[in-house]
Amino acid sequence: MAYVDLGARPVAEPPSPISAFDPDPRLGNALLPRILYATPEMADFVKTGGLGEVAGALPRALRRHYDVRVLIPGYARVLAGLEALTTVARLGAFAGVPACELAFGTTPDGLGVYVLIAPDLYERDGTPYGDAGGDFGDNDLRFARLSRAAAELAAGIDPFWSADLLHLNDWQTALAPAYMSWLGIRRPSVLTIHNLAYQGLFHRDNLGRVGVPDYAFQMDGVEFYGQLSFLKAGIYHASHVTTVSETYAREITTPEGGCGLDGLLRTRAAQGRLTGILNGIDESWDPRTDPHLATRFEPDDWKGKRANADEVRKQFGMAVSRGPLFAIVSRLVHQKGIDLSIGAAESIVAEGGQLVVIGQGEGRFEEALRDLAGRHPENVGVHVGFRETEARRIFAGSDFLLMPSRFEPCGLAQMYAQRFGSLPIVRRTGGLNDTVEDGVTGFTFGEASPRGLASAIRRAFETFGQKKRFNTMRRSAMSRSFGWDGAALNYCNLYARAFGNHTARRWKAA
Repeated sequence: MAYVDLGARPVAEPPSPISAFDPDPRLGNALLPRILYATPEMADFVKTGGLGEVAGALPRALRRHYDVRVLIPGYARVLAGLEALTTVARLGAFAGVPACELAFGTTPDGLGVYVLIAPDLYERDGTPYGDAGGDFGDNDLRFARLSRAAAELAAGIDPFWSADLLHLNDWQTALAPAYMSWLGIRRPSVLTIHNLAYQGLFHRDNLGRVGVPDYAFQMDGVEFYGQLSFLKAGIYHASHVTTVSETYAREITTPEGGCGLDGLLRTRAAQGRLTGILNGIDESWDPRTDPHLATRFEPDDWKGKRANADEVRKQFGMAVSRGPLFAIVSRLVHQKGIDLSIGAAESIVAEGGQLVVIGQGEGRFEEALRDLAGRHPENVGVHVGFRETEARRIFAGSDFLLMPSRFEPCGLAQMYAQRFGSLPIVRRTGGLNDTVEDGVTGFTFGEASPRGLASAIRRAFETFGQKKRFNTMRRSAMSRSFGWDGAALNYCNLYARAFGNHTARRWKAA
């Protein structure tokens, strides 16, 4: 068997045609609808935020209902993490976008994954989107290639499997429904917006190099204030648009939350083509079984929870304390209200509390947090960076999670915190509004200001001093269910609607 050298691991060339007596595992279940889940990141291999977590969990939750495959760029970690990676097709160059190989492999638990093999585009240091110098200068080409590949899988580029519906995620895959429209490929598509603030904006001169026809550059198309918008193209052409919480779905139809796209999104909502579906979290977020914890514990086992708090204090060089432990587990960016949390830290310490922080982001916030820890070494601990074990122990050991986001499409940290008995202190926005019940499983406030956050922190201190009420709230938080089954069923209903608007298929949904 011949192989293509990828600089990471061998990829087999396409096999010979198979017979009915020698079934190929790539064929999947012919009785189920075929869903292609296209994403620029996936927690199995690489993640920068919530999208990666969702891409690792939702396709798996959908497998009981559909034949689901993932499409992802061939980053080095993807190539190294898949089993039986085999080339299935060659995708030709178009416009200024280079040709590449399309390969297929499986995760250890059997999830099928299509991979774009293009070392010049995807095998780079840094995140999927950039490095220390900023965003990669050819991201338009990199993600046009990903979007076009999704459209080609709907058109049948793999002789053994074709997508009946595309589920696309964020601007990096949002050109796919537009490509299908321009190429005459009739397949339904669902586009999920994980954060409307990131839209994939490029100069209008880039139209030609990513294969966007000139006639599409108009308000009813891909044009956004004189620029090419990948995300707007997807919103305009997709059969249905979703976002990751019900509240955020409403917020993005307003001028305040719509990032300039509120008019189009209001139209989609009026057409019944905009839906909010809350993300879930996977079953590993369970303090009774999590192997990362210093001590596992159950609701009412507050001694076990304190053991994790003591371990966190020890790891961060903080003083032993019976006061409340506040936590920040977050990207350190303006959206997350990090400046508000930093401003509240002095009063937290003055009232007898402590603060532990893990995350990375904007340099000004990283420096401010290091300075804060330097002034209060016994009561403030900071790690700029991210380690999974450390983060989970902080959730498990903390009493309160600070999350005063200015906007938050969904948010996952507040769900993790509740499962581990840490009460979130959040602003009433997006998914935070949909997942934290004020005075029951956490504390909420409305105004994104120091005064708004201070009022919620004051209530948290008061509750901490009322042990019966505090423990009741912790039990309520830990009893919340944020699994993926409910979200998966909502997507199943949405897919059924999308299929209903297209020609009859050869199957019915399971």
